Amino acid sequence: MKKSHALLVAAFVFLPSAALAARVDLNTIKCKEWLESGKDDITYTMAWLDGYYKSEDDSPVIDFDKMKVNAEKLAKYCTANPDLGLGTSAEKLFGNGK
Repeated sequence: MKKSHALLVAAFVFLPSAALAARVDLNTIKCKEWLESGKDDITYTMAWLDGYYKSEDDSPVIDFDKMKVNAEKLAKYCTANPDLGLGTSAEKLFGNGK
């Protein structure tokens, strides 16, 4: 676990500084804004959502294929509902009782 933690820290150290300066408030960002935020912000947001919606009993595995499928689901939903909040949309799609 220490090795994977070190890799995660190293990944954040090498992120472009612009990415570190940006903030996404899932309570206020609308789907349309998220869709227009750019590939990096969408990817980081999906990684956060993937962790948030994991069960406490889930193994600590990042499934990039599943994350891509979920990103496509959320993008499709957000395209159809651009004025909905991103957090509300994610909860509807991925909440499963969390």
